[in-house]
Amino acid sequence: MIHTLRKHYLEYLMEAAGLGIFMVSASVATVLLEHPASPLRQWINDPTLRRFVIGVAMGLTAIAIIYSPWGKQSGAHINPAVTFTFFRLKKIKAVDAAFYIIAQFMGGWLGVLLAAGILRGAIAHPSVNYVVTIPGASGVAVAFVAELIISFGLMMTVLIVSNTPKLSRFTGLFAGVLVATYITLEAPLSGMSMNPARTLASALPASVWTALWIYFVAPLTGMLCASELYVRVNGRSAVRCAKLHHDNHKRCIFNCNYRQQPRGDRDSLLSDKLPL
Repeated sequence: MIHTLRKHYLEYLMEAAGLGIFMVSASVATVLLEHPASPLRQWINDPTLRRFVIGVAMGLTAIAIIYSPWGKQSGAHINPAVTFTFFRLKKIKAVDAAFYIIAQFMGGWLGVLLAAGILRGAIAHPSVNYVVTIPGASGVAVAFVAELIISFGLMMTVLIVSNTPKLSRFTGLFAGVLVATYITLEAPLSGMSMNPARTLASALPASVWTALWIYFVAPLTGMLCASELYVRVNGRSAVRCAKLHHDNHKRCIFNCNYRQQPRGDRDSLLSDKLPL
């Protein structure tokens, strides 16, 4: 374990930083669009339009993280449910998965604390409330089903696109579009989390624990169901790697199948140059 930590600690730090950055961006965007003293909040009266703007901001943030040098190296999971699903698919070793998940929880929490230091009292205002994710007016059951569906959709999209050679380099774009769409349309039902670390990071400083179990159980269940369906249809060997973006020269610490592809495959040629 210590040996693995020494070899791969950079990837763990990158995962922590990725979710931390995401939480800072979410906090800033929500304050700008939802705090009553914000000029943008006063200018945009339609809540759906405000969610759309926040969604675009967060989708672009996700895309930037995935295609950043750090995201290209760590794989840009920034989500314990994603990491555990790739562990279930045997694409990441148990030790790396454990350190990834710890880093993601720590990074998300520190990101909210950093945002609180920047935004001061604005982030604690009831209209923002540390960007907590809680069930909407439709109730806990609807929130659970909604989180299950969007998590299933995200993981299925990632698996299909990342394992299709002609599309794999666009996985981050697909993921970013889904994040923007979900925030715009699904957020009123559950707050749009898909991520246990993201939800806990907000719940801790806000001391809001409403239906917290949903955001641990539903995302993981949805993503595991997506992976099970994908494997049953395509076979386990169809899952090539745990990186969301593999078309780069950054090292890969995963159980990667890219080197096993035919020599004529451009992705295979690139992966031959990746240090392990």
